[in-house]
Amino acid sequence: MNKTYPKLGLAFKKEVHKVIDLITRFPDLCSKRQDGTQRISTHRFPYQVIFFLFQDTLWIVSVAHHKRFPEYWKNRLKFEQD
Repeated sequence: MNKTYPKLGLAFKKEVHKVIDLITRFPDLCSKRQDGTQRISTHRFPYQVIFFLFQDTLWIVSVAHHKRFPEYWKNRLKFEQD
């Protein structure tokens, strides 16, 4: 627990849930990248949600920091999409 900001973790969780709710309602909000993923940043924290649509299902690949190992999740993509 962060003693300086005891509710920071809850704020982060809420922020990520807001972004996930947004992309659930508007999955085409973000353009596709070459690897088939889409990304959207959180408003308050320097994180992005990496996701893709496959057969009408939204798959969250990662919630990744913008600067700290920003593409550590790349090995999670097992197949290429059109």
